[in-house]
Amino acid sequence: MREIRIGEAEAGQRMDKFLFRCLPGAGKSFLYKMMRKKNIVLNGKKATGSELLKAGDALKIFFSEETLEKFSAEPAETKHVLDRRLIVYEDEQMIAVNKPAGMLSQKAVPSDVSLNEYLTGYLCREKDTLAAAGRFRPGVCNRLDRNTSGLVLAGKNPAAARELSAMLKERTMAKYYLCLARGDIPEGQRLSGYLEKDSSANRSEIYDGPREGCSYIETAWEPLERYGSCTLLKVELVTGRSHQIRCHLAHTGHPLAGDVKYGDAGWNRKLKETAGLNRQFLHAWQAVFPKTEGILKNISGKTLTAPLPADLEETLTQIKGQETLHV
Repeated sequence: MREIRIGEAEAGQRMDKFLFRCLPGAGKSFLYKMMRKKNIVLNGKKATGSELLKAGDALKIFFSEETLEKFSAEPAETKHVLDRRLIVYEDEQMIAVNKPAGMLSQKAVPSDVSLNEYLTGYLCREKDTLAAAGRFRPGVCNRLDRNTSGLVLAGKNPAAARELSAMLKERTMAKYYLCLARGDIPEGQRLSGYLEKDSSANRSEIYDGPREGCSYIETAWEPLERYGSCTLLKVELVTGRSHQIRCHLAHTGHPLAGDVKYGDAGWNRKLKETAGLNRQFLHAWQAVFPKTEGILKNISGKTLTAPLPADLEETLTQIKGQETLHV
């Protein structure tokens, strides 16, 4: 028999989902059957699995140690090791990673290895974490395209993950990106529009006025460095829609450098030849946290910054040293 005491960080989640995480080797139908037979009880009483767990709840699982060990087997993804140099910030509640370009934020197909798997492997190797105890599997709270680098946030327990997700959804956390756009952009802008996503083509379109099926978007940017032919922008993602920055920049006539979907193919070729740019110049740079007294109080009011990766720094160095890179 195993007894699990629910802590503050685990409270608020459904009992069945908690069990699925604790016993990944057991089938869902089997666990529901065990609840019906009272081989799994909550606070000494029969449970259906739909109950919301509270701090202090006692979950008793009347399985043999051999069965518990088999069902609690370490998942295969723990073999993936996160490079600690990618960690921007970490405390008992959350972790922030500077995701490199080329890495998926989460799986697209079951065979993929994404940042989620690297986070799971890392936390399962750490002592005194819910992941190590098999009671939580981390998932990123904000997603970046495969070829976008930068800051990705994840909770180390359900309560922290919910709070991070709420900050992102309610826009109380400010998010800033660095990007290189075509053309000389002398002043900052704050633009709104309406975005339509074609999921079948994985492509978005921007319209100036409202349309059926479109989502309202808002994007703000300011120039940090101007090179004549292009401008390094600090972009605030006020709303967070699919391909919003890339699409909005292209809509204004200032496409993102290296963007093969919305960008300028001829300019991209020139950038690759003369400045070594091999991917889109888009980097999730900063997250500014609101004041909070909740579970994320350690990060209250702070700003996290993911340094620009070496390949993008080198592109800027090459552009600064050239006078012939024209639009």
